[in-house]
Amino acid sequence: MNKIQGFYNIESDGKEYLCKLRGILKRSDKRENCTVGDYVVFDEDGFITEVKPRKNLLRRPLVANIDYGVIQFAAKDPVIDYEKINILILNSLYNKINPVLIINKIDLLTPEEFEDIKTNLEYLSKIDIPVFYISTYENIGIDKLRDFLKDKVTAFGGPSGVGKSSILNLLQDSKELKTGETSKRLRAGKHTTRDSKLLSLPSGGFVIDTPGFSSVELPPTENAQELIDLFPEFKLGDGCKFNNCVHINEPNCGVKAATESGKITKERYDFYKRCYEKSKNEIWNKYK
Repeated sequence: MNKIQGFYNIESDGKEYLCKLRGILKRSDKRENCTVGDYVVFDEDGFITEVKPRKNLLRRPLVANIDYGVIQFAAKDPVIDYEKINILILNSLYNKINPVLIINKIDLLTPEEFEDIKTNLEYLSKIDIPVFYISTYENIGIDKLRDFLKDKVTAFGGPSGVGKSSILNLLQDSKELKTGETSKRLRAGKHTTRDSKLLSLPSGGFVIDTPGFSSVELPPTENAQELIDLFPEFKLGDGCKFNNCVHINEPNCGVKAATESGKITKERYDFYKRCYEKSKNEIWNKYK
């Protein structure tokens, strides 16, 4: 289901219907009362009478019932941002959505640069997050990605200028979505997607193209344990001396030991420490 200026474009049995919300739903006056990705019931008069329970809901961008959340970045132009990748993975896990990473524009890389990126992202294989290396220019990796997304509902997100629309056009074998070039002055992308849009795939399933972003925030965890749970590799530790260990200054910490032994990368552990300090100072004090 797509929303367009107060109307909802609904797909049912291969046909599309343009509907509006029934009054009782509309009066709830909530931005998320009915959104892209929702399963709904509608009547013959063209009114949505029920929104089915959701398995998940993202609020930035506002989409529902997602199987995979694709986090897409460019290998170059604009330069890859590993910190944002890690924050977006946290947000996906926080919202109980399986994250998938796409690195586009690999045709712009030298072999040495490509190996550096793969080395920097090697930790993702240890926490079962798939990574696809794509070139829309040379049509590399699209078939493998198409097979992976078959019969699933997948939201695509990432900074502007990383080629989301180009990949979605190839997945659909169409040119329905507009594409834009990267701003040479700012080295950042021009926005080409203004609203989230649900698109069907010829091979089965749906993709949601979402607007690009210029900034991203940490998920609103309520305490240290909620944050720790978003780092699956921390479960690889041999256990900590204290049950309430937050893996910062405590003695006999299994996570710190796993980092020293190489089971957990130092980059990911350092990222956790930054998240811990930022959350403690800016988020958790709101719940006190």
